[in-house]
Amino acid sequence: MTVKRGRQFLMTPGPTHVPERVLRAMQRQAIDITDGEFPPLARGCLDDLKRVFRTDSEVFIYAANGHGAWEAALCNVLSPGDRVLLPVSGNFSESWGRMAEAFDLDVEYLPGDWRHAPDPAAVEARLAEDREHAIKAVLVVQTDTATSVTTDVVAMRRAIDAANHPALYLVDAIASMGTIDLRMDEWRIDVVVSASQKALMGPPGLSFTGASEKALAAAKTATLPRRYWDWGQRLAPENYMWFCGTAPEHLIFALRESLDMVFEETLEGAFRRHARLAKAVRRGVAHWAEADGGVGFNAALPEERANSVTTISVPEGVDGAALRTLCRERFNVALGAGLGRLQGKAFRIGHMGDINEPLILGALASVEVCLQLMDIPHQKGGVTAAIDYLAATAD
Repeated sequence: MTVKRGRQFLMTPGPTHVPERVLRAMQRQAIDITDGEFPPLARGCLDDLKRVFRTDSEVFIYAANGHGAWEAALCNVLSPGDRVLLPVSGNFSESWGRMAEAFDLDVEYLPGDWRHAPDPAAVEARLAEDREHAIKAVLVVQTDTATSVTTDVVAMRRAIDAANHPALYLVDAIASMGTIDLRMDEWRIDVVVSASQKALMGPPGLSFTGASEKALAAAKTATLPRRYWDWGQRLAPENYMWFCGTAPEHLIFALRESLDMVFEETLEGAFRRHARLAKAVRRGVAHWAEADGGVGFNAALPEERANSVTTISVPEGVDGAALRTLCRERFNVALGAGLGRLQGKAFRIGHMGDINEPLILGALASVEVCLQLMDIPHQKGGVTAAIDYLAATAD
């Protein structure tokens, strides 16, 4: 039997490390949901999420994971048979499309190779062809957690505008919010979805949907079935209805503490930290990748590589799942799996949320040992490359 000591390095791209402060915030008795302390606490979380989404419009909280926020986004603004345009960037963009198909929406995929971000020019061209405005929404994933490809959501907004198309603009920011800039109002995004268990440093179980005035207006005529997800129900003045029933109190206690931590660092500070740590990971991976026939980046273009997660491909004949198992069982470091068409062909290092330099270096060191133990071609010294970068950029 393997004896494990010390804490597990949770380097998955969700869930992420939950800070001790957040855990302690949950260690209390349940309280009255209708009077006293809880209503202003919940209202404060709803209002402060607007600061994170950078919107003056509404943000809704669901007791659900990110898939729940996806469903809320779709069913509130669309009707059966509506056509949506979905530029593919990876497993999660395709999964959102499959959910839309389950609602009898007509999903038109712009194919992608899972290594590059979708081309805004292709979106503009397709929308320009749609002179009857049959396409009712464009669905974009800012960072696809499976591929670690990040899409330029500002460029996508410009593409929609250049085509002079009225389609709603829906953005999945689940794996990006808190790691890179996102400005819902300024960039005129109609619906933004996110979740608690990634860069926002909370436990799994909450998801969020931001809705613009245009989206709220669309919700008044949309006919997809909804009740729990219904924005109109949740805009009722009774605080009981903000959560369509009993509130997930302890998750809200956690959210309050995690939002406080975000604002203490500032969003801009969080963006800088995530960018620096992501670059350290990429320096290490780039060094490993100097060996022929070894590991490499899934995201082909440096400018499209995520600040939240790095997907690392393994050579033909190597089982990425076996590397993950070795890393977890031997060194107590948990990595993300390859998903979808990358299953067994890649592994992922998450670097978002409550992380710092020692966590990054420990994860890279453990992976490098596993590469050596499994005789996977790599240029030794990836950890040193990361150290050199962190030393050169230390404040």
